[in-house]
Amino acid sequence: MTRLIEPVRTAPVGTPGSRAAGRVGWTFVLLSALAVVAFSAMPYFTASLRELAGDGVGLAPTYAETSVFVQAAFYAHIVGGATALVLGALQFWRGLRERAPRVHRWSGRLYLAGVAVGGTAGLMIAPSSPAGYVGFFGFGALAVLWLVTGWRAYRAIRRGDVPSHQAWMIRNYALTYAGVTLRLWLPLLMMSPMLLGQSVDMGTAFANAYAAVPFLCWLPNLVVAEWLVRRRGLPSYRLPVTRG
Repeated sequence: MTRLIEPVRTAPVGTPGSRAAGRVGWTFVLLSALAVVAFSAMPYFTASLRELAGDGVGLAPTYAETSVFVQAAFYAHIVGGATALVLGALQFWRGLRERAPRVHRWSGRLYLAGVAVGGTAGLMIAPSSPAGYVGFFGFGALAVLWLVTGWRAYRAIRRGDVPSHQAWMIRNYALTYAGVTLRLWLPLLMMSPMLLGQSVDMGTAFANAYAAVPFLCWLPNLVVAEWLVRRRGLPSYRLPVTRG
């Protein structure tokens, strides 16, 4: 049987090898976040959605014909998500936390503001997802969890619970990073039929891949996040097994 979820702590890991791996991982996360902002977010501010739709840019064909309200939410989601992607990676930079704590705190506030804007806007545009009901539920669940984990991180630091704040921030940024992993999964899924020797129609391949990413872009991220939380000895959760 299972009881209520209980916190569990594990011993922290801080060997030189793990610290080096952590720096490499953080560098990859930061550079990939910057790349997504530069190549996937910024183009939406170079022309109107209608013009971009004519060129087949990203999701412009989907949202070019929607209402002004939905289009405004779409742009708000891009701005909030891009802000959170970059500032969130900086929040995990130990040098910033130790040498410039004031900058860390203010960038953290801006990060959570980006999450609030991006998550709320994400809920508004989820019904318009080209992935249909899968997109609505997948991206809708992502938006809800994004907002909830951000709120939990904020509440934890407000009451001075730094370990819980760090744990919730790891979970929250794992959801933020879905903006990157979505763009990693798409080409992998689109090209996967080639591994089976099948011909690939790019339009069909994109539609099939996009039907999978609404959940695939964030569920594995949360699994990795919880592993990192436990590995760092931060408050984690498990469903304990009881006897009887």
